[in-house]
Amino acid sequence: MAYKDDTEILSKHGVKPTANRLLVFAAMKKMGHAFSLNDMEEELLSMDKSTIFRTLVLFLEQHLIHSVEDGSGSLKYCVCHNNGDCSPEEFHCHFYCEICHQTFCLEGIHIPIVSVPKGYSVREANYLLKGICVECKEN
Repeated sequence: MAYKDDTEILSKHGVKPTANRLLVFAAMKKMGHAFSLNDMEEELLSMDKSTIFRTLVLFLEQHLIHSVEDGSGSLKYCVCHNNGDCSPEEFHCHFYCEICHQTFCLEGIHIPIVSVPKGYSVREANYLLKGICVECKEN
């Protein structure tokens, strides 16, 4: 269930806090790792895939979430933890576990600054590490 602060976060980003959007936002916050559209479908069985997809696209456009291409063939999404703001300062590395196929945000590890030639403008960066996560390594 969504809380009052969820409504405020969505409104702050110019997103009308409808019942479906609040449900998607609450479900995203419960995820402990990056999630795919299919993950959200499994979490929100009563909601159709197109509604979930449109909501994710809206949240992405309004910088409530960011996307990660982890090489799995399925775009993953992560909730922005800076009070609902995905800002350039929040660019961080991601880790893809080759055993459980989950992608994790490594929020404390920022993407290294890369100088680009004059005239180029960086809009997005994706820094992905692959290996075995802590849970899979312990098992």
